Amino acid sequence: MAHVLPEGAITTPDGHAPDGRWSDFWTRFWSAAILGPVALAALCWGGPAWTALMVLQLAVLGYEWGNLAGLGKTSWLPAGLVGSACAAVLFGFFAGFLVLAAATLFIKRRHGNFAAAGLPYAGICGLSLIWLRNLPGHGLEDTLFLVTVVWGTDIGAYAVGRVFGGKKLAPRISPGKTWSGGIGGFMAGGLTGAAVALFLHGNPLEAALAAGILSLVAQAGDLLESAIKRHLGVKDSGDTIPGHGGLFDRVDGFLTAAPVAALFLVITQGGVALWP
Repeated sequence: MAHVLPEGAITTPDGHAPDGRWSDFWTRFWSAAILGPVALAALCWGGPAWTALMVLQLAVLGYEWGNLAGLGKTSWLPAGLVGSACAAVLFGFFAGFLVLAAATLFIKRRHGNFAAAGLPYAGICGLSLIWLRNLPGHGLEDTLFLVTVVWGTDIGAYAVGRVFGGKKLAPRISPGKTWSGGIGGFMAGGLTGAAVALFLHGNPLEAALAAGILSLVAQAGDLLESAIKRHLGVKDSGDTIPGHGGLFDRVDGFLTAAPVAALFLVITQGGVALWP
């Protein structure tokens, strides 16, 4: 059983402080162990289950961003995000983006640029994930590819960065991130994509290329989230997940990687999966 020192440091059962590089290991582990299976089950089920999960996620992200923007626990941000997702499902994705744009302009007039920025930041990701999963023919495979690549990137960056340490990647933005972790995340993301392609009878080399791009974009999203929190002077985006911080902290890579994956498929007219 862990003990808490007066300064707030956690110790192991023998009374020694653990390596600081691994101090958040169990937080991350239990977060993944609880949320991961739920997300995968909804992804595999698809349809209303996946849509409901995305709508719930957007509501929580809107709630958190409202708190970060100083709007309190009640704001119009969750309504704008949920409304855009519902419009996309009921009337098509063009309607969803119109609602998102209108909600963004409404929030900007009432609360300013920062509060309004949270709507496209979270909303485009949510709409992209709903659209990807609903693609005919290979929606499940493409979304599974994206999810596993981002997860593989996160795990690889965390593990390699903690083991090897080294020069900081962006010390002014996120002092905990290192170049070794970034390279490890990139390699893990590429290998994860190749493995998924092999399992689903895709092209592993071309899948690794697509996965590498998504991995870099996901890591950029992680840094963007860190920059926002550093600018606001907060450690976590919220306390939505007890003991784990906010949902923004858990899905930061998806906020940038999901729109890029959707854009890739739009450019190819949805004719091929993420691995040709």
